[in-house]
Amino acid sequence: MTRSLTMALAQVAAEPRFEVEAFGERLRTLVRRNPTAEFWAFPELHLDAADTAERIEASARPIDDPRLDALGALARELGIWLAPGTVYERGERGAVHNTALVFAPSGERVASYRKIFPWRPAESAAPGDRFEVFELPGLGRIGLSICYDIWFPEHARHLAWLGADVILNLVQTATSDREQELAIVRGNAVMNQLWIASINAAAPTGRGRSLVVDPTGSVRAASPDASEEVLTVVVDFGLTELTRDRGTAGVSRPWSQFREGDAPITLPLYDGRIEPSSWHPRSKENR
Repeated sequence: MTRSLTMALAQVAAEPRFEVEAFGERLRTLVRRNPTAEFWAFPELHLDAADTAERIEASARPIDDPRLDALGALARELGIWLAPGTVYERGERGAVHNTALVFAPSGERVASYRKIFPWRPAESAAPGDRFEVFELPGLGRIGLSICYDIWFPEHARHLAWLGADVILNLVQTATSDREQELAIVRGNAVMNQLWIASINAAAPTGRGRSLVVDPTGSVRAASPDASEEVLTVVVDFGLTELTRDRGTAGVSRPWSQFREGDAPITLPLYDGRIEPSSWHPRSKENR
């Protein structure tokens, strides 16, 4: 039995304001047009278009805000997994974070992740301090990544180590380095032998070119430009395990690099080290 999921990436422009009703109507239309899709994802800051520090401060809301709960109600109504992009969240200590949310078909919020690497100096949101991986029962695990996070190899590596089979990278890149991001996405997928779905906003708020890369580095779906479209792809969670077991191209198995008795490797940059005994993704039993 395969462990697969049909994922839909909505490459659309950001909404001009946070309006759950308008978003709901658009989402219902998209779901009717793509009825087999089980997991829907939208770009970074799709619903929160505040563009100055003052507006961001004014629009930030706590994680239990009723407007965010309404997004869960949409997921329950439509019977889908829903990642509605990211929102500006007011944290417990008053700081504002750029936060990704995920809702299960039951309407329950199953994950929230605060962007660890805001795009400085342009972004004023405070960085998060933890990685987020959540379970899709019977399928596997998805790790959350927001835009600039993907530029830091430590981020994808930690999500893989935490057991992610798939990384969902929510993006709003309107700058000329989207070309480089495509290479970074493929590189991270190959180095960590997992799926990466990178969903960027359409014009005028983003440069599009969303893509899905499998654990072997093959592009399974891609948008050629910045126009609005929905990318659909069947994600086989088992391919992550198979690629790590058999090796990329049947040869390279970086997660099986170390042998029992190998000495630790000092990592001066982190004032730490790689312990060979823990150099492997966490098993289901240890998650």
